[in-house]
Amino acid sequence: MRRIRAHYQDRTIWADVDDTTLHVCDMLGTRTGETVQLAEVTLLTPCTPRIIVCVGKNYAKHIQEMGGDDLPKEPGLFLKALNTLSDADTPIPYPSWTDNLHYEGELAAVIGKTLSKVTEADALGHVLGYTCAIDVTARDKQRSDLQWTRGKSADEFCPVGPWLETNLDPTHLSVQTHINGELKQDGNTQDMIFSVAKVLSYISQFMTLTPGDLVLTGTPEGVGPLHVGDTIRVTVEGIGTLERHVAAG
Repeated sequence: MRRIRAHYQDRTIWADVDDTTLHVCDMLGTRTGETVQLAEVTLLTPCTPRIIVCVGKNYAKHIQEMGGDDLPKEPGLFLKALNTLSDADTPIPYPSWTDNLHYEGELAAVIGKTLSKVTEADALGHVLGYTCAIDVTARDKQRSDLQWTRGKSADEFCPVGPWLETNLDPTHLSVQTHINGELKQDGNTQDMIFSVAKVLSYISQFMTLTPGDLVLTGTPEGVGPLHVGDTIRVTVEGIGTLERHVAAG
């Protein structure tokens, strides 16, 4: 089931999508009985996290293209700040302080039940749904700065959407990124070093995740530069396509 978060008239709503009809509900899917039409709403980011956790180097070929050889023995985690989220039609900014802006297309998980010290076997049962994400990265600043704050957490550096898919098995999904119509990334979640379930269980051992929190699960090989005027489309099998344009920032 596709679930969206949207602006409708003077309020923000959650709704399940049935063709062009929306069934208004809460984030977890309890319906109110109200219906509206899809054409009447403006899509918003389909999550309301208090934290964004990201996995780096979760595909072997991506590690190789970044100049590494050894596979990690445990998930490598970093955070993106909440200011990185952007709603539909918000362009990706190309800041004046970077000369090397990169895209990383990913599968993202949104938490539906509090996640704390769960086993790998139980982890996926705590997921509300899955969506597409772009981990925008100022690669030069990621490499030059002491921490990754500037390189990963500038404004609008984490487009997510366009909706949640609440009924999806994340273990064997195509993840593709197109730049201006040209295929750049063509991976599959079956090639993850650490599965979604493993990543969530690992995080939960030291950090409690709550409903609405967002986890980006890593990017396949094929990352590369963005330029002002580019159009990026990230497509995850079973979910759909997240599209953004790049503008001077």
